[in-house]
Amino acid sequence: MKQPLLSHPAALRVLAPVVVGLVFVTAWQWACGFFEIPIYLVPTPLKVLQTLAANWSSLLGALAVTMKITLLAFATAIVAGVLFAFLLVQSRVIEASLFPYAILLQVTPIVAIAPLIIIWVKEPTPALVLCAVLVCLFPIISNTVLGLRSVNPGLLNLFRLNRATRWQTLVRLRIPSALPYFFAGLRISSGLALIGAVVAEFVAGTGGTSAGLAYQILQAGFQLDIPLMFAALLLIALAGVALFVVMSWLSRLALRGWHESELG
Repeated sequence: MKQPLLSHPAALRVLAPVVVGLVFVTAWQWACGFFEIPIYLVPTPLKVLQTLAANWSSLLGALAVTMKITLLAFATAIVAGVLFAFLLVQSRVIEASLFPYAILLQVTPIVAIAPLIIIWVKEPTPALVLCAVLVCLFPIISNTVLGLRSVNPGLLNLFRLNRATRWQTLVRLRIPSALPYFFAGLRISSGLALIGAVVAEFVAGTGGTSAGLAYQILQAGFQLDIPLMFAALLLIALAGVALFVVMSWLSRLALRGWHESELG
């Protein structure tokens, strides 16, 4: 007997959010017409799509700038976060001494320190990247440390019994055990990198060829062009979803053959 489409997990993961999204957009379109909501308050989805099509060239260029900052920050955060996590797990003393400073970075509002970073770092791109790195770094550090610590005690004793070196234990036991936690951190940090890039652009207010989506939103706000603002927000949301989907795909690609979180 053929299995119903909706009972298939992969199809359900795609169709369920699509159906919810269509219902939401339909209700939004209907409510704007029924209640006669002015376009300068909430534009209809159709008007947002028309604005997106009319301003596609400028919005696409702004998206490219924002994604450049996001990806540079995300890559930097991965390298720095993993190296810092490896340092922390070498000793409980090192972890106790340095981990509170990672927490300090996490709890410090980026809008409070971004102006200082932009003043100290003269070039716009490195300054924006650094701001975004500070936003997305902590989940990678905390999840990787948790994964490196979450080793099966029996397997760890087996490695010690066979006189495995610290390097062998790290490469053959701790790193494979940490991969599910690491990819979970990537899924969180990818979105945070985009948020950090947009917030940094808001603070910097860069224009011209270096104008990202945040600048487009600011300009639309000054001109009371609400449909353009919604179009830019739509691109930011779609970019965040795309980053999450890519990270989820990489996680499944790396873990589906052996880890229970990606089986089935």
